[in-house]
Amino acid sequence: MEQLYGPIRDYAWGSRSAIAELQGRPVPSDGPEAELWLGAHPGAPATVDRDGARVSLLDLLDADPGHWLGVEVLDRFGPRLPFLLKVLAAEAPLSLQVHPDAEQARDGYAADCARVDGHRNYVDPYHKPELLVALTPFEALCGFRDPAVSAAALAGFGVPALAPVVAALNEGASGLREAVRLLLDWPAAQRAGLVEAVVAAPVAGPDAVLVRELAARYPDDPGVLVALLLHRVRLAPGEAIWMPAGNLHAYLRGTGVELMAASDNVLRCGLTPKHVDPVELLRILRFDVLDDPVVAARPVVPGVVTWPVPVDDFVLYRVAPTAGSTAVPLPVPGPRVVLCVAGTITVGDDAGSVTLRCGEAAIGTAGAGPLVVSGPGEAFVAAAGLR
Repeated sequence: MEQLYGPIRDYAWGSRSAIAELQGRPVPSDGPEAELWLGAHPGAPATVDRDGARVSLLDLLDADPGHWLGVEVLDRFGPRLPFLLKVLAAEAPLSLQVHPDAEQARDGYAADCARVDGHRNYVDPYHKPELLVALTPFEALCGFRDPAVSAAALAGFGVPALAPVVAALNEGASGLREAVRLLLDWPAAQRAGLVEAVVAAPVAGPDAVLVRELAARYPDDPGVLVALLLHRVRLAPGEAIWMPAGNLHAYLRGTGVELMAASDNVLRCGLTPKHVDPVELLRILRFDVLDDPVVAARPVVPGVVTWPVPVDDFVLYRVAPTAGSTAVPLPVPGPRVVLCVAGTITVGDDAGSVTLRCGEAAIGTAGAGPLVVSGPGEAFVAAAGLR
């Protein structure tokens, strides 16, 4: 194991305290700090120490993929780290978004590469399923709720223009596509008036609060109303949500550890000034009603839990050595990334060990034997999910 240094992305919705506090730096930070990236994604690769200098993990992996990845990961995913571990700190809502599945990403990327002008929806040929575990109380929109509940919520605002959307939702799951299409296709010149009418309606309750919160930032964005079709999820620390391909979601506020397939393919539905492609979004969006987006943790051994997900790109463990235990072994094959989120921990394998303080990370290569975690702290361990 050796220490890993992750870059911080300064997206406008980021917090000026969460990541800085995690890493023990002065608060507030100089600007918004939205995401800490711990991986080899080309957009912002992490670094390691080599001969007194910081060297890109991406460059090291490109130079010797077999050493870093191992045969099994290399055969399954090619010469790339298949996962990206992040700390995400949202002080304001992110865009409503959806990610493609593997086939859609591959085909969409090929089609976009053939274009000579215009916006590209796909920046790589990979899917991007995501798992987020809350570090603080965390709020998100995730997955379509019962259409009848959404129909009642929209009807309750008493805005006549929404009648076609309410009618589509009253058809059940089969009407979800039409309801979303109607909202996204709303004439641009009338969007502000529609959102304004909903906000001004004398209605109380969680849905009204959500609309007013979102409209304060995006007063003419149809995503404000699309949000009412989704579950509003409130996570306690340690609870998780799973976002498979095709699942519409948005983070609202809070700090969490996020593990995903190493891709940056995002199609946005609203709550953003960025490009929105309704036609492509409707093509890849899954209109299934999601009964419960929360994923329960499963014990592995004393002091270790995981959140099972149906992909082999990654697996995530939370390790908190129990009182009296000296070490927790984890037989994770392939490369592994460890992030300390509380206290101090020591992580080691056959290649050596490193002690991490809160907010610090380490990486180990394939073939370095079982990972051993010890010390009075808490850590997240990310690895490839091959069984």
